[in-house]
Formats: sequence, structure tokens, C-alpha cells
Amino acid sequence: MTQVPLTRRDVPLAQPNISDRERAAVADVLAGDVLSMGPYTERFEAAIADLAQRRFAIACNSGTAGLHLAIVGLEIGEGHEVITTPFSFVASSNVMLYERARPVFVDIEEATLGLDPDQVEAAVTDRTRALLPVDVFGQPCRLPELQTIATARGLALIEDSCEALGSRLDGRPLGSFGDASIFAFYPNKQITTGEGGMLVTDDPALAASARSLRNQGRDEDGTWLRHVRLGYNYRIDEISAALGLVQLDRLDELRDGRARVAARYEALLGAEPWLRLPSPAPGAEVDWFVYVVRVDDSIDRDRLIGQLAERGVPARPYFSPIHLQPLYRERFGFAEGDFPVTERVARSTLAIPFSSRLADDQVDRVAHALLDAVHAQGVA
Repeated sequence: MTQVPLTRRDVPLAQPNISDRERAAVADVLAGDVLSMGPYTERFEAAIADLAQRRFAIACNSGTAGLHLAIVGLEIGEGHEVITTPFSFVASSNVMLYERARPVFVDIEEATLGLDPDQVEAAVTDRTRALLPVDVFGQPCRLPELQTIATARGLALIEDSCEALGSRLDGRPLGSFGDASIFAFYPNKQITTGEGGMLVTDDPALAASARSLRNQGRDEDGTWLRHVRLGYNYRIDEISAALGLVQLDRLDELRDGRARVAARYEALLGAEPWLRLPSPAPGAEVDWFVYVVRVDDSIDRDRLIGQLAERGVPARPYFSPIHLQPLYRERFGFAEGDFPVTERVARSTLAIPFSSRLADDQVDRVAHALLDAVHAQGVA
């Protein structure tokens, strides 16, 4: 491997990829009079529905909002339980707490980092209303098995695909499973709207409910100052929708850029015995939204993060288990050891710089810094 001189100049951990096409679309919105809930929103929704092979798509202002709309629309509330994963961003569980429902955690399987179907059945009670699996980092979990369990038990399936736009399982797009699926468009996602999300579904009643709920509980016709249910201000604005529509049209280009970076990391680091690189599960085509590697137990991961920072390379643990967050410890009494696979995986994870804009020389710099830092810990 070519030795790359160390520098204090940081390599960005993540970057949006914005072109003149997005700037032109935003300028087009600003040249008009409609800044919210207009034609760009409608076109963006139609394009996402087509990509996800769904009948309906409802744009909102974040993936968290989309998840919350699904929980409310499926009438999950106080006293109900939803089986989900502790290895996720905290929003996938917080949305249940908004409605006084309880997340019931089941451990993950190491191959997919997703909810383990083999443990789900034992967690179902007469209070269970839904399963909420997460497509972690863009990798599908065993969704067909989870769908079978949900159907047999009369449960809803909410697919958290906030990290998985463009990924597929056995040729089927993620976001096409279950009663509802949710995408998110934060700046580090496969496409970005700045802030934004999308609920997709084939259920016309759920779609109608979500449209009303995101718009302060108005009827679908949007009649001003007429509110038929308790709703929220979860609308997306036209600037964000215009940005997202162009980003979606560029999805293949952006995917190719991320694939280039992932392939280069594989070439530079794939042979290291102390490092496990992300790898698609059987039947999966993964468009990674972040690039999370896993380091061996012999390496002090937290010290490694500091060593990389000294070399101008940012890195982060990804994720911290939800059940060990202070809120969840205090409210539910969770403790270390409750979900051993999740905890073991979380201790090893390291998100390194990744985006479609990352140049080859920057990838080389990250790889060299990682090798150098590990060597400094005495690991060959």
C-alpha cells in the first residue's frame, strides 16, 4: 500500500453531494409563490412511491416524524407493545414512548445486525401490536421471516428503512415490506433533503391518516382551520422536496460514488485480520449510507478514535445500544448484559469517513491513518 503523508487537515466524516441541478431546482421554488405542500412535494412523493413499489407515499419533515405517523396511524398507544431492536438510532424506539406504548427489545443477529426472527416469537404477548425491524446501515434484516410472524400473529409490520433507500433484498426494494415503511433524508443519507422523511404504504386508510396527521389533523382536502383529529406540524417544505427530487434522479450516480469508496476501502483494508468490513447479507444489494467497520477485541476502539482524530480522520462509535441510554435505563431498568449480541457488536463498531464525494486520496489517507493507529497500539 502506498504510504500517504499524515496531515492535520481533517477528512470529513460525511458530506452531502449537491450539484448545480439541485441549486437550480431550489431557485425555481424561490422564484414562485408556493413554499410548502406544492407540486415538488407531490412529484417527490410519486417518485419515492415508484422506487419503493408502493401505492402511496407521504412526505414529512423527518424520518422520526414518519415513524411516529406510522405508530399513530396504526392505533398503537398506551399499554401496547412493539417488538423492536436495541441496535438502532434512538428514534425508532422513542416514537413508541410518544404514544405511551412500550418498546420490547429483542437481540440482533450478528450477520445482518437486524432483529433476530428466531427470538421474536417468544417476545410476543397479548399486548403486542407490531414488529418494528430496522434496516441497519442499509442492510436488510430477515424481513420475509418477520413478515410471516407478523401475519400469523395478526401484528402490524413497520419497516424502518430510514437508512436503506436504494437497497434491495432478493431483487425487492427495501421499503416495500410490511404495513408501512419509512425513509429519511438527513444529510448523511443516500439522498438528502436537508431534513425530511417519507412514509410509504399500500394501505389507503393509513395513507389518508398520515396525510391528515402531518398537516395538523386537517381533512385530506386541507380545509383551513378545520381539524378532524389531533395532528402535528410534520409537513415538508417545497425547497426540501425540490432538493430531494433532483437527488433521487441522481441516485444511480450517488450510489456509484459510494460503491467506489466502499470498493477502495475493501482493497486497502480487506485483508486485515483485526478488522471486519461491512458485507451484504445473502440476497442483499446494499447501498451503504454510512461505512461502519468492526474492530477486534484486541484493539481499544475508544483510544483508536482519539488516535485517528490526531491524524485528521474523524470516526465515531455507531450505534450506542438504545437500552443502555440513560432514559431507557431509568425508565425500564435495563442493564448491561440484557442483550449481549447488541452490546458486543456496539463495542466494536467504528464509522469511518464515507460519502460519494470522498476522493481516492482521502480514502487512502483514512486507511493509512487507521493502519498506523492500530500499529501504534501494538497490533500487527
